[in-house]
Amino acid sequence: MQKVTILCVGKLKERFYIDAAAEYAKRLSRFCKLELIELAEERLPEDPSPAQIDAALAREAAALRSRLPASAVRVALCVEGELRSSEALAAWINRSASQGESHLAFLIGSSFGLHPSLKAEAALRLSMSPMTFPHHLARVMLLEQIYRAYQINAGSRYHK
Repeated sequence: MQKVTILCVGKLKERFYIDAAAEYAKRLSRFCKLELIELAEERLPEDPSPAQIDAALAREAAALRSRLPASAVRVALCVEGELRSSEALAAWINRSASQGESHLAFLIGSSFGLHPSLKAEAALRLSMSPMTFPHHLARVMLLEQIYRAYQINAGSRYHK
């Protein structure tokens, strides 16, 4: 069974996000061993300078790296990443598994994103959409898409 780790900067606070994430985590338990890791978002002033943002992203990157499984294939969620259909993501996950990649790690940054060095280290940079979403919603969307990918690979009717 493949292991999937989702490392997120920021904690879910709203009950509807928590409930939705928990539902997809429960559904995914049939297909993979899921681990969700939440890390604290760096505090910034109301109107941070680019240097303050970069320093915060660097600290968040260090915290993410400290929790990243060494053997995991890294996927960075970022707006400039690749747009993939659900079928293409399913194929990528299936191909990773067939190539012996037993552990995938998805990285979701803070409201300012991920540090460029983390994006550069990723095997895949993935974009959910060219639209902007709250990073908490991105977590729920990612969980649903991973679940959908496993359903597609299992040949289920979930994906219509």
